[in-house]
Amino acid sequence: MKYFTIALLIILVCLLALLTYTKFKQSLVSTPISTVQNMTQKYSQNPSNRPVISQGKVPDISLNLSSQFVVHIFASALNSPRDLEWTPAGTLIVSSPSSNEVVALPDANHDGVADSKKVVLSGGHHLHGLAFYNNKLFVADVDRVVRYNWDENKLSATLDKVLFTLPANSDHNNHTIIFDKTGKMYVSVGSTCNICHEDSNLSGTVLVSDQNGASPQVFARGLRNAPFLQFNPTTQELWATEMGRDNLGDNMPSDEINIVKQGKDYGWPNCYGNKIHDTDFDKSTTDSCSATESPTYEIPAHSAPLGLAFINSSQFPENWQGDLLVAYHGSWNRSTPTGYKVTHLKVNGNTITSVEDFLTGFLPTNTKSGPTSAYGRPVDVTFDKNGSLFLSDDKAGNIYIIQKKP
Repeated sequence: MKYFTIALLIILVCLLALLTYTKFKQSLVSTPISTVQNMTQKYSQNPSNRPVISQGKVPDISLNLSSQFVVHIFASALNSPRDLEWTPAGTLIVSSPSSNEVVALPDANHDGVADSKKVVLSGGHHLHGLAFYNNKLFVADVDRVVRYNWDENKLSATLDKVLFTLPANSDHNNHTIIFDKTGKMYVSVGSTCNICHEDSNLSGTVLVSDQNGASPQVFARGLRNAPFLQFNPTTQELWATEMGRDNLGDNMPSDEINIVKQGKDYGWPNCYGNKIHDTDFDKSTTDSCSATESPTYEIPAHSAPLGLAFINSSQFPENWQGDLLVAYHGSWNRSTPTGYKVTHLKVNGNTITSVEDFLTGFLPTNTKSGPTSAYGRPVDVTFDKNGSLFLSDDKAGNIYIIQKKP
């Protein structure tokens, strides 16, 4: 009887195992192929988390780029896209001063192409500079700095407070905003003219304030037009692009990269370049330039440098980390056009030791007309959290995404 019971238990266990296997096999057969594929993709992802190469169109422009990178269109048919900024949750937004709009460009499926264009703000006064701090959106338009409450779920902004006003300006009026790690806000305020003595001591400066806009003060002066600002992540110093004055010929004065320091004077309007007295404007014989700051780096005249970004991206070569990428918007006032490209500037501490072209092709060869003939004009550069580079083009109306080849 004992052996009979044991044998019966063994038979029952075998029957149970056979039944379980049959049901498991049937479940595999009945599982949709798409589900199996999704399961396979989920568990066979690249362990390096390398971002998916953009599914966007290849630009119609024949852009020239290093063979290790590819460029696609992230968003198109935009109205003069300028300043790029990431929301706290990582959605790209862009300003369009010509249409007085700020537009959100979500990419929910992470395929490197904007899913839609959602107008976040419209109206205002030449909307340009964008920055986020403590989940608030800060916007600089032509004559004021405004703070908005930000709703990430709705991708919407509602007015919180006008922080302070800026001098009326119909010339260099593309103000930008940036915050340091302590919450201080810096705002670039271009000059109201090519060359003049300003009525307001706030023009031709970079201002500093707290996040509430209390008592904005001049941080640095003598900056004719410092259109974009960026903090060096290594030194925490404030760097800026700078445009020299017009009407002194094709090759002078230089445009500049400056390290903007508190209380310093960068020369304009009486001086340009490396402490050169502008005797065409200032007839005084007094040496007013020796006490001004020299540029960190001089860029060929009329290149019109705009956005700048320090490289911190696993998609870029190791020996490029900490270097600068700078967008040259391009000349409008030179017999042979210059600029119209993105450059790679080698950074060693506070010194730029060399420069090379990174992205070209925005301008036809042998053209004598810059803005008219150009296919595009680079404006701002920024990296996302995966190290992909984004570039706005306010002539072609595109935002490009540049990535390392797989």
